[in-house]
Amino acid sequence: MSATVRDVAKRAGVSAMTVSRVVNKQPGVSPKTRERIERAIADLDFAPNRIASGLTSAKSQTLGLIVPDVANPFFAPIVRGAEGAARRGGYRVLLCNSESDLRLEQNYVSDLLSHRVEGLLVAPAGDRSRPHLAKLVERGVPIVLVDRRVAGLDCDSITLDNQNSARELTSHLVRVGHRRIALVADADDVSTGRDRTSGYRSGLEEAGIEFDEDLVFRTSTDQSGGYRVAQQILRSSQKPTAIFAVNNMTALGIFQALREAGVAIPDDIALACFDDVLHLAVIAPFLTVIAQPADLMGATAAQLLLERISGVAGRQHRQVVLQGELIVRESCGVNRFTAGAPPSHTK
Repeated sequence: MSATVRDVAKRAGVSAMTVSRVVNKQPGVSPKTRERIERAIADLDFAPNRIASGLTSAKSQTLGLIVPDVANPFFAPIVRGAEGAARRGGYRVLLCNSESDLRLEQNYVSDLLSHRVEGLLVAPAGDRSRPHLAKLVERGVPIVLVDRRVAGLDCDSITLDNQNSARELTSHLVRVGHRRIALVADADDVSTGRDRTSGYRSGLEEAGIEFDEDLVFRTSTDQSGGYRVAQQILRSSQKPTAIFAVNNMTALGIFQALREAGVAIPDDIALACFDDVLHLAVIAPFLTVIAQPADLMGATAAQLLLERISGVAGRQHRQVVLQGELIVRESCGVNRFTAGAPPSHTK
């Protein structure tokens, strides 16, 4: 049987209330008594029941984190950053994978609240998440949106400057010499897809290239989605000379389809995408990317939430916007550079 508070109290020769004060890091216990209790906790391998203690103190020392695709390597450092910041603040994180499914996201929100989490970190499925998240905001539940915004939802958030980053990547592809650039994007009701499409358009317009709706392909942001779109592109009569993928997983699917079809990257079709993750940094040809500081994003999101929970944050909601970094590698056709100065960061 697991040790209880009463077992610790008996071993240390104190009351259960005194043990509870030490476990919950409350004042009012002498250093000598605290040391005796901590020694008893170690001897008995006692693990406090955070949920049970939360029922009486209204403090579970737990945060909820919902991501749309736990299989996407981009979200791993977000989770790691959030968990690390939470742990340093004395909190634990409960992780849920919504699979970008609105109903599943709603169910997880309810489950997490039933476990008395003190706040939520949410990478939402999209703008469709607004009704159920807005109800939580109205109830005063601390929420921080991560990676994605939700139109019309007034709460703290941390995102990338997706529009400017997409514009920078598109401009780079134009400078290399591409003028027919396909965009593989997610749904327009997801802020990342919407903002990256807008940045793509801006990059074309700045270069005097007319936006062509036929070169924009909407798909699921996973490997199978990228694979399907690449097959569609390969069947078109006027193929693009470059493909801009909205994230790493779609790029991986595109890469797979092009390789199977015997299409050389970048000689036949160039490829670039968002997210610099390990499996993309080592495949050949090395992929040109917009790198996102995902670990920092997760850590900052957790810090914003802890500040909101503790009351340190003001009434004004904070929108933190991080900058992406263009990393140029051979997949974009950089060796065919014909105009403008080369980017400062080239690998």
